[in-house]
Amino acid sequence: MGSDLHGTANAAGRLPPCGTITHNACVTRHDPEQRSSARADPTPRRRARDARGRAQNDRPRDALGRPLPHGATGVPRQPEGIARTPEETLDLGQDLLDHHRPFHAHDVFEDHWKQTAGADKPLWRGLAQLAVGITHAARGNPAGAAAVLDRAATTISPFAAAPPFGVDVPGIRAWCADRSARLDSARSQPEPTWLEPPRLQAGRQDGFASRSGAPETGGPQ
Repeated sequence: MGSDLHGTANAAGRLPPCGTITHNACVTRHDPEQRSSARADPTPRRRARDARGRAQNDRPRDALGRPLPHGATGVPRQPEGIARTPEETLDLGQDLLDHHRPFHAHDVFEDHWKQTAGADKPLWRGLAQLAVGITHAARGNPAGAAAVLDRAATTISPFAAAPPFGVDVPGIRAWCADRSARLDSARSQPEPTWLEPPRLQAGRQDGFASRSGAPETGGPQ
């Protein structure tokens, strides 16, 4: 979070797989529009830094995490470093997906992935990848979306036999395979596509906000 758009390449010159770098880099690597946007403003700016002196990206972003001009009104990011239970993480992540905020859902899942040291750690990485795939599709990048959804299905596959926290691993994998196939067939005519997100937990019919009476929000702006 709050890092450069491009991430850091490894010794072979390739970016590491999604889930090992920030969401901005995961999305940007497949998104020429965002890469060109990052190069459009050659004016040097003083980078915002956190309390440890690490560079942060303070550029405003839209609902799908795309950079906006400095001074524009963006959609606030999810706060980092929030300690949540697995159930709270799933609730919030589902709510953000249901309200067309996959970029922000990724932040929530990645936050939990970073804070988890148990055997379920790859599960949260896979859910973060799921959110990245949905973000790609909404940005009009079907090829990138299909690739990341395939990766998400592979990442969570070890949990299919005994899914923790009620996560519907078989259902999510089937959803990823179906949407990936549809997106792959549409790569010749890329256009923004909203993928109705899967239910993260078996038997669940709605998101946390709907159950709590919170109002629905519109699609990505």
